[in-house]
Amino acid sequence: MQETPFCLRVGHLLPYSMSDSNTTDFTNPSTFILLGIPGLEAAHVWISIPFCAMYVTAILGNFTILFIVKTELSLHGPMYYFLCMLAVTDLVLSTSILPKTLSIFWFNSREINFSACLTQLYLIHCFIVMESGILVAMALDRYVAICDPLRHSTTLTNPVVAKIGLAVLLRGGMLVLPYVLLARQWPYCRTNIIPHTHCEHMAMVKLACADIRVSSYYGLSVAILVISMDVLFITVSYIQILRAIFSLPTKDARLKTFGTCISHLCTILVFYISALFSSLTYRFGQNVPLHFHVFISNVYFLVPSMLNPIIYGVRTKQIRDRLLRLFTHKGT
Repeated sequence: MQETPFCLRVGHLLPYSMSDSNTTDFTNPSTFILLGIPGLEAAHVWISIPFCAMYVTAILGNFTILFIVKTELSLHGPMYYFLCMLAVTDLVLSTSILPKTLSIFWFNSREINFSACLTQLYLIHCFIVMESGILVAMALDRYVAICDPLRHSTTLTNPVVAKIGLAVLLRGGMLVLPYVLLARQWPYCRTNIIPHTHCEHMAMVKLACADIRVSSYYGLSVAILVISMDVLFITVSYIQILRAIFSLPTKDARLKTFGTCISHLCTILVFYISALFSSLTYRFGQNVPLHFHVFISNVYFLVPSMLNPIIYGVRTKQIRDRLLRLFTHKGT
């Protein structure tokens, strides 16, 4: 039974067809073949240019955020610790996908070991769930900072921030682990060709010659559970934040306080709007070519990783000032 294509980045389930005509005699291949973007093989080199540019921007931007927060003592606080967690998540997520994708585009290196494929699958989905959890943690930080500012420093202490980070990590790791355990046990006897640039969960398990409804239902359940819980928590947090902001006496105070939330709100919008667009494309785009689905899924992973450090670099005064001082010092 085909899984409903709910792909809010947490499950990212692409609707690939499985033709019985592809059935072969082999069982459990040691390697899989990644096709890249099917139908656009001739354009792989040209497509790699913007992909590579976005990846380099994501790497440089996120490492810059980590460097600035580490070297600037005034930024050693909960908000920036969570920002560092987001940067690390974006680095791992983009690096789990793009190097292999670029090797397919540039060197036609399509083979991937079975264990490496499972590892890539695990990292992608684990860090997707983690990123959603980090956005929830950042909403909690803004809620405490605005609604109970006198207790912010005593509530979100370094040990508490570390425990929240550990909880986010464990949640992602534990929820996604069954993806790998189930995918590993299926017998693969249809084909070893995955019509994608990376080992996407459903694209891989649909190659199994077995009843994969358990994987399908579990992936959909995790996607719905994680997204619904996280969006609900963020929404409730910002309802309380807005109530606190509108209760401030002056317009300047309201604008200044709301300004501390802009970067986080922009990050949330980038994350969930791109997810919604991708979900609608897969849900209602049955007539859309496969290469468009694959292309969108890659852009979908790259754009938030690239934009998050830019958003915080531009919108956060402390980070912006530190960057200006860094370049000014070098120039001098």
